[in-house]
Amino acid sequence: MEWSLWTAFLGASLLLAAAPGPDNLFVLAQSAAYGARAGMFVVLGLITGLVFQTAAAALGLAAVVAASPVLFTAIKLVGAAYLAYLAVMAWRHPVSEGTSQTVSLSGMALWRRGVIMNVTNPKVQIFFLSFFPQFVREGTEGAALVIQMIIQAVTFMGATLVVFGAVAWGAGSLADRFRRPKVQLILNRSSAVLFAALAVFTVLS
Repeated sequence: MEWSLWTAFLGASLLLAAAPGPDNLFVLAQSAAYGARAGMFVVLGLITGLVFQTAAAALGLAAVVAASPVLFTAIKLVGAAYLAYLAVMAWRHPVSEGTSQTVSLSGMALWRRGVIMNVTNPKVQIFFLSFFPQFVREGTEGAALVIQMIIQAVTFMGATLVVFGAVAWGAGSLADRFRRPKVQLILNRSSAVLFAALAVFTVLS
């Protein structure tokens, strides 16, 4: 992949990662609720989901989803249901009384949230099909195409890690300064409202 083409792809990837969307809002909410470290586990989960999405695009599964309205809708509804579940959990999430520490989730649980959030979003698969080919030279095929797809995938994941990591660190560090039970309760309820809104948006979009 030529240097000029790669730098253009990197710039576009950074801009897309920074644009407000379900994934970075999800990172923002989780980091604010559980801290910067927890937010990074969510980010790593989202990156893991991108590995799956890349493999799906390479194997043609994304094209199958794009061509099947029923399958696309089914995956979308699963994602919406999961967001609704997270909304309920966030609303009911307990806060420790008389201490500055909140009741936290394990790193594995947060990582799993990130993975599920990503793989149940079929629009990511459609995005891969429409975005990646714009940075492929006409006539590229075979092994060269596979190598370029791998380079694009790694670049996109790196850009996502940098941007989402900054969101997690910023939101988590700010929240850690105000880690009081009353404030934490507000953050939990705010996260619940955000997840519910994302669930509705997922169904209607």
